[in-house]
Amino acid sequence: MLFLSNLDSTDAAANLALEEYCLLNVDIAETYLLFYVNSPAVIIGKHQNTAEEIDTDFIREHNVQVVRRISGGGAVYHDLGNLNFSVITRYSPQRFNNYREFTGPVVSALRELGVPAETTGRNDIVVEGRKISGNAQVVRGERMFSHGTLLLDSNLDDVTRALRPKSGKVESKGIQSIRSRVANISEYLKQPLAMENFRAALLAHLFPDSATPPMYELTDAQRREASALADSKYRTWEWNYGESPPFNLQRTRRFAIGEVDVRLQVEDGIIQRARFTGDFFSEREISELEGALHGIRYDAAPLGTALANADAPSYLAGVSVEELVRLMY
Repeated sequence: MLFLSNLDSTDAAANLALEEYCLLNVDIAETYLLFYVNSPAVIIGKHQNTAEEIDTDFIREHNVQVVRRISGGGAVYHDLGNLNFSVITRYSPQRFNNYREFTGPVVSALRELGVPAETTGRNDIVVEGRKISGNAQVVRGERMFSHGTLLLDSNLDDVTRALRPKSGKVESKGIQSIRSRVANISEYLKQPLAMENFRAALLAHLFPDSATPPMYELTDAQRREASALADSKYRTWEWNYGESPPFNLQRTRRFAIGEVDVRLQVEDGIIQRARFTGDFFSEREISELEGALHGIRYDAAPLGTALANADAPSYLAGVSVEELVRLMY
């Protein structure tokens, strides 16, 4: 096995792009290990509806990155207290969904550190019934990777807040996350361990015959190609939000003018139909406001622009554009 360096980047888009690039381009005669740590980010599973998984207000207020990954499974929160590991290797049917092949060495390393970790279910690592690692896999032809999280010392309050969507009804064909009781590995260590020391301890266990792990050196050209993938895919609204499955959203709030119930039908991240109902009075035909939202990208900024251009407060007297955006997004 060879170790791949991400040059200590904490940019989730760059790290996920590097992971995909290596999956598709490195010599698959070898097996590779990639570690990366991300600044605060929510990582959405490939088949999920982003709007259904996150607290959009918390995400905006705390500058949390939202990035979709190419593997399935549920949404997860990353921060500087979480270490991600990815094993890139040759695909075989016996390896896919065989998570223990990839999590087993990690569990062994954790036990060496005094953490009573164990695998459970299909793809989790737990300690005393609390989840410290979730894992997922991807296959591309003769290649695959198995990657997972390791919650060393994450802010668990932020984990809860970021992954708690707004109240309201969202119906979609996306795969919804199953929330688990989570814990930090640090709670089970005899003494605190900084991320760099935790990472070093894992490497020492995974590469027992080497003082330093054998490296696979990406060329400058390869790193530029990985960076271009980050820009063209992982930083785009189209991938992170627009790839969400079609969904219907319903949210209700009572204002001074009465209750406003908004319902949106969204496909490919674009509003196909909008409906406003409730016990409010309107001086103008509300269907005009509904029509103004047709074809608008389901995102806070374009929603605000469309509502302002349509002079939404003239339809819903006393309700500001900002309040309507908060209701819908």
